[in-house]
Amino acid sequence: MTQNPQRYTITAALPYTNGPIHIGHLAGVYVPADIYSRFLRMQGHDVAFVCGSDEHGVPITIKAKKEGITPQDVVDKYNGIIKKSFEEFGISFDNYSRTSGKTHHDTASGFFRKMYEEGKFIEETTKQLYDAEAGQFLADRFVTGTCPKCGNEEAYGDQCEKCGTSLNATDLINPKSTITGAVPTLKETRHWFLPLDQYEDWLKEWILKGHKADWKSNVYGQVKSWIDDGLRARAVTRDLDWGIPVPVEGADGKVLYVWFDAPIGYISSTKEWAEREGKDWEPYWKDENTKLIHFIGKDNIVFHCIIFPVMLKAHGDYILPENVPANEFLNLEGNKLSTSKNWAVWLHEYLEDFPEQQDVLRYVLTANAPETKDNDFTWKDFQARNNNELVAIFGNFINRVIVLTNKYYNGVIPQPEAFLDIDEKTIAELKAYPAVIASSIQKYRFREAQGELMNLARLGNKYLADEEPWKVIKEDEARVKTIMYVALQIASALATLSEPFLPFTSAKLKKMLNQQEEISEIPAWDKIETQKALLPAGHQIGKAELLFSKIEDTAIEKQLEKLQATKAANEMENQKAEPQKDLATFDDFTKMDLRVGKILEAEKMPKTKKLMKLKVDTGIDQRTIVSGIAEHFSAEEIIGKQVTVLVNLAPRALRSVESEGMILMTENAEGKLVFVNPDGENVKAGTIIS
Repeated sequence: MTQNPQRYTITAALPYTNGPIHIGHLAGVYVPADIYSRFLRMQGHDVAFVCGSDEHGVPITIKAKKEGITPQDVVDKYNGIIKKSFEEFGISFDNYSRTSGKTHHDTASGFFRKMYEEGKFIEETTKQLYDAEAGQFLADRFVTGTCPKCGNEEAYGDQCEKCGTSLNATDLINPKSTITGAVPTLKETRHWFLPLDQYEDWLKEWILKGHKADWKSNVYGQVKSWIDDGLRARAVTRDLDWGIPVPVEGADGKVLYVWFDAPIGYISSTKEWAEREGKDWEPYWKDENTKLIHFIGKDNIVFHCIIFPVMLKAHGDYILPENVPANEFLNLEGNKLSTSKNWAVWLHEYLEDFPEQQDVLRYVLTANAPETKDNDFTWKDFQARNNNELVAIFGNFINRVIVLTNKYYNGVIPQPEAFLDIDEKTIAELKAYPAVIASSIQKYRFREAQGELMNLARLGNKYLADEEPWKVIKEDEARVKTIMYVALQIASALATLSEPFLPFTSAKLKKMLNQQEEISEIPAWDKIETQKALLPAGHQIGKAELLFSKIEDTAIEKQLEKLQATKAANEMENQKAEPQKDLATFDDFTKMDLRVGKILEAEKMPKTKKLMKLKVDTGIDQRTIVSGIAEHFSAEEIIGKQVTVLVNLAPRALRSVESEGMILMTENAEGKLVFVNPDGENVKAGTIIS
């Protein structure tokens, strides 16, 4: 491990530009990466925090085909949405790049070429799946079939999303092309492979021995499982026309496989940042005194813990990651997040629906972070954590401190008088918090670290509640000066320590406290422990503003209704029609007398759940029809409704009531009965339907 590193290179997984960012991405990768990077900067470290849009790969081309546009159109659209969302949400990247840019193309091409020239690849002619109708080889995501391991019939050609097994397209049982639906054939093609199996012994030494104690158990366990199963050579090129062309002679029509090209995007993003800032990029990737950390979700563990390290090792010039603190998955209201099914909370929509409440989402996602196991986001929990924690604990303490300081001293911090044991103890506890929070962050326990931040706010609330300055002011003004002075030191510490977790809140609180960031050799984080007074006596603070506002039930109901609409749309889309019944002749059909009818009276039949007795005007007569609709409609709501009636159905006794016809009904996606209605205007009862 790198002790006392001179610099840190922090990477966050490159998001695919085939859709916007959702809360699963934020909880899994970007919020923890941002907390860590902000914390390091506050400790005075040299940090390069880089990311960028992953703009190659099959999902992009699938999206383009589906929408009838070019892949470039797709990536331009979503790169804009993603980049803007990150900026507005406060993710503090030092550089956000694009893998379609020239710097990245040159970097990835150069990386491949060096490995190629040094003989690090295996060149093979193999049989790949080919769609004759489309006239092209099928890259992984253009093939679906049955997973040979778990039997999932919708596995992709690179991975089964149900059991997580990594696959080759040729492993699939009953494969089919997602382009045409055709059954593909095998056709010979030449590709270059990275021989992962040749690095098994090195990986066992580097990870299984070297990182057994410091890598998260969920990450270590998945890596060990992969290595124990035995590694195979993996193709680094693909037959596609969208991506970085393979930079060797005779490789026309081939591009670098996206999993090879994308992680190199971290390097090219660092190059862009360094060039802009007038720095040398190489120490951030080639100096042993640099600590490299990858923040990813669990679906990327194999790429960042096995494949990319093998690439770096094979290349020879680069350092290896010290840690890969991958998170598990975040679910939404008990169901797995799904981009394709629109079952998500999209960041750009959240920013519109909850303006200036970025920190509420950051707080809730960190509090529910899926650090070691899958976790669940619910809107009710989101509301409760905001109202019961941010508003009632953090916000309440700050509001009381600032309001009382303005009330008693016109906003000027008082000179404290004698310190009692409770004051000394509270100050000592306050000064211990930076080290406690730092320890959790350094162990990638961000949920725990944020919990300690809130404990500091609880300390402030308890101190005020116990000392009751609003009562003591009547009999001992000198004592209140000390109480308010101590409380203001806690408020100042919260303004600093909240910055990694709640950057917008931190900035707002610093402004209220008129707390300036001075240039100093002592990092901002360390001043809380070392500096005698965070806010000295005589310092003028501003007026109180609400740090957080209560979230009402109506705002939550709106979000739940949006999800319910998504669920209904998905059910409607997935609803399969019943098989066709036996053939009927034209003569059979003409026997049916279908007419427009009007319901005149309706009453639920006693001692039954489903049956309703109706009086219907058929235009021929007024007759009684018994219909099994009582669980879906009240009698009042259907009186006067026009309906479709089969009038020549033979009469039938139902619960001693003779029914003379049938009302035509169907079911919607939720299984609720709906009338098959005649929609035409001025259609009279008795009109024949033909």
